Amino acid sequence: MQRRSLLAILLCATFASPLALAQEVIKLSTTTSTENSGLLKHLLPVFEAKTNTKVHVISVGTGKALELAKNGDVDVTLVHAREMEDKFVEEGWGVDRRDVMYNDFIVVGPESDPARIKGSKDVVDAFKRIAATNVKFISRGDNSGTDVMEKGYWQRAAALPQGANYVSAGLGMGEVLNMAAEMRAYTLTDRATYGAYKAKTGLAIVVEGDRRMYNPYGIIAVNPAKHAGVNYKGAKQLIEWITSPEGQARIASFKPAGEQLFFAPLR
Repeated sequence: MQRRSLLAILLCATFASPLALAQEVIKLSTTTSTENSGLLKHLLPVFEAKTNTKVHVISVGTGKALELAKNGDVDVTLVHAREMEDKFVEEGWGVDRRDVMYNDFIVVGPESDPARIKGSKDVVDAFKRIAATNVKFISRGDNSGTDVMEKGYWQRAAALPQGANYVSAGLGMGEVLNMAAEMRAYTLTDRATYGAYKAKTGLAIVVEGDRRMYNPYGIIAVNPAKHAGVNYKGAKQLIEWITSPEGQARIASFKPAGEQLFFAPLR
């Protein structure tokens, strides 16, 4: 009797284990800032272990991240460009949008600060002074949330660095920070990615604290009515967890070098 029971248990374990161990895959498109800063490596393993899922991350600019979601190539997207997000939802491509967190943008540049803008809390005035000085500015140039914000500042400043002084890189934030360091140029960056690259670039924060540099992030599920094959259940799981008290506490605990970089959404 005992032998038969043991054999039955072993057989059940053998045949059930592939299903029990199978991980559900959730495809996430997101910005380079969440990846380059190290935040996702801090967050996702906790979620994956809790839910027996595997999150496949595609890290690009916000524009591309939303395009991947619109095409049904991912299940959920985490981005930071509210107007673009709202349009995405209004057109029916996304559902269940939630505020996740915020950080802020900063302007960084060489320690020598040739445009003499260090300490300014007026980002538009700082952009005017950069444009009026013979210095380089490196733009993401990739339709990311950072790129959209930067273009808005230039528009408000009614100015732009001339000729070769304005470099449109078409690259992610980390690569742009490296370029700015090599070319002794200014650039706009989110604080989290700057923190991850500060030691290797030696760039200094020259402008911070302007309310217009507030940088909120939202998470959106791809609408299953548009793409029947998306993993809407998995997308909802991630949305619920990342906005839950547990997920929010995990975000708040991300403190490279002891500094908190992402904060709970403003209500």
